[in-house]
Amino acid sequence: MASRNSLQVPSSSVPPHLAALAAFADPPIRHVDGAMMDYFLIETVNILRQSSKVALNREREREKEMVEAGLIPPPAPPVKDIKDPLASARDSTGSLTLTKAGKAAAAGPVDEEEEELKVRLEAIGIHVGSNFSERLCRDRGLFTETLDAIKFICKDIWAACWDKQVDNLRTNHRGVYVLQDNSFKTISRLSSWQGRPDAVRKAKVYVSMPAGIIKGALARLGYNATVSPEITNLPQCTFQVKLPKGS
Repeated sequence: MASRNSLQVPSSSVPPHLAALAAFADPPIRHVDGAMMDYFLIETVNILRQSSKVALNREREREKEMVEAGLIPPPAPPVKDIKDPLASARDSTGSLTLTKAGKAAAAGPVDEEEEELKVRLEAIGIHVGSNFSERLCRDRGLFTETLDAIKFICKDIWAACWDKQVDNLRTNHRGVYVLQDNSFKTISRLSSWQGRPDAVRKAKVYVSMPAGIIKGALARLGYNATVSPEITNLPQCTFQVKLPKGS
């Protein structure tokens, strides 16, 4: 009988409606598969790339209609760099410049679409980062020093989002901080059959959302920061965080 009585759970003295309110105010932390974020980001980039392309084409069609209706002046034609036929044949820099200019002109619309995609990904990251920061700082006091807020990003935010801490933190003590991750999880498995330059170009799109997460987390802490990601050698990634003077 004693062993049977030990299995009985004593009734709680908290009323049911108060217990429900407490659970609603402080929901339990739920953990998900670590690969889910990678899959989500891949699909998000693909969907937003198509959406940005449609939005850009719609904007161009609207601008074309306004030009035809005479509401706005037509856009200025692109400036063509014409090489002097009398220039020396030994000067190969001109042909190289023309080649680069031609490639840049051909890649103009694609770059515009990529920039639109980066802006939308950063906006999503800002929303996610602000919520992360609010959740992780719930039981903390206000940060009195800017360096403490940056360390919070390097430790808590990084561990919550990418399961590790920042490998290196540098600062010039003038409001500029450089956060370096030698194997950034978001781009650690990214590659391209067209070679490393194309992989780096794609990686710059995928780090837009992490940059937004950092920016949103700092914004919720009261810091209006500018975050610039930089990739030179995959999978290493650095984020330059620039804070305004006096912050």
